Amino acid sequence: MIIIGVTGNIGSGKSTVCRILAKLGVTIIDADELAHETYKPRSQTWQELINTFGKNIVKANEEIDRQKLGQIAFANPAALALLNQIVHPRAYRMAQEKIEDYHRQGAKAIVVEATLLIEAGWTDLVDKVWLVVTPEATIVQRLKEQQGMSESQILARLKSQMPVEEKMKYADEVIYNAGSLGQLEAKVTEFWHKLGLA
Repeated sequence: MIIIGVTGNIGSGKSTVCRILAKLGVTIIDADELAHETYKPRSQTWQELINTFGKNIVKANEEIDRQKLGQIAFANPAALALLNQIVHPRAYRMAQEKIEDYHRQGAKAIVVEATLLIEAGWTDLVDKVWLVVTPEATIVQRLKEQQGMSESQILARLKSQMPVEEKMKYADEVIYNAGSLGQLEAKVTEFWHKLGLA
């Protein structure tokens, strides 16, 4: 079994790369989904987040308002560090458990999709690191259209993440995502075949 970590900054196209890999039969674990699972109302993480960031991050239905939490965290490096300290260790354990489950089920390849794979120290979970790289202007345009974020919000998030040049030092493969979907599919499929599993 091989475990691939797919990473890249916000808006780089990680999810698209993972959808291509899923079509090739790869099992996907989404670190964002795991992090959000830790936010469940009345959970230990939920309580810690409220204690740390205040009651105004909770919606009427008791769920964490991820948009409000994001605005607080990405406006302040210390707040972001606190958020990561609370959430990452639990999400990491959940990822470990999922990898073990899929291994028992006989999965031949698993992908862990995580924006902060390198920053959070999750590289020890994976055998290979695939980094998705996209020009900043493309990211800004994509996130404005898809998520309705403002340019200043997008740039603040990008600034909070490790620079791409630094991430490249950890990458086994770099996927440049500046062209068409067809070009991206061709590149991902090429890297997949290189692993000799297909």
